[in-house]
Amino acid sequence: MTSAKIPEQCETMIEVRAGVDQVDRELVALLVRRFSYMDAAARIKTDRGTVRDEARKAQVLDNVAREAEAAGLQPERLRAVWNELVEQSIAYEAVQWDRLRADR
Repeated sequence: MTSAKIPEQCETMIEVRAGVDQVDRELVALLVRRFSYMDAAARIKTDRGTVRDEARKAQVLDNVAREAEAAGLQPERLRAVWNELVEQSIAYEAVQWDRLRADR
């Protein structure tokens, strides 16, 4: 597969869409890796009540907002995206936690 053009080099919507599709593939690969850490957390945590950690969630959202702002993006927009990602991660981890304990 060839690499998509960088945004500044795009001259057609076909090129823009190819770039977006490439980024989406890369994001999926990163999300697979991120969710693998949720698998590890589910394995390591001994108490299901610790699957949801509001202090850690706030820390993650603050980190993302800081990174977004430093990159010149709107922090609240990325905070909203990450809020959903973290909620889905928590839900996934809870299912994995239950599944691991049911197999015992």
